[in-house]
Amino acid sequence: MRNDVERRQRWMAVLARASCQELEQAYSELPNAPAYVCLRPAESGLVLVRGQAGEAGTSFNVGEVTMTRCALKLTDGTTGFAFILGRDQRQAELAALFDALLQRGDETASATLKVISEFERAQSLRRDLKSRKAASTKVDFFAMTQAREAE
Repeated sequence: MRNDVERRQRWMAVLARASCQELEQAYSELPNAPAYVCLRPAESGLVLVRGQAGEAGTSFNVGEVTMTRCALKLTDGTTGFAFILGRDQRQAELAALFDALLQRGDETASATLKVISEFERAQSLRRDLKSRKAASTKVDFFAMTQAREAE
């Protein structure tokens, strides 16, 4: 059971970070578009983001961000949920749809899992590129202090 929860958390995180274009592309490649009913149509609102100073530091309010959520049910009764940052209601609806599809044990679920792996790989590459760009601008103040002391 724990593995199922962790797997679902992983794919929901990947879906939340996927762009609407990526989700639309994956949706268009589905063999047959599944029918669904919106239990809670996509709606946007604000959520409070909290931070923590260090591992044992006290929590503090960082600010508010816009979030969109959606809940839907496939015709077979499988329910999908999505929470994304931003206001893109179509992105939230597609993410919820893919969440529902991934819970099923059929060939659509296994094909969708491959798409999730591709999304995850692309997100990892973008994160690495961003980290390398940030690292290239890093200034080592310790080295500058050592050089000044040597003068």
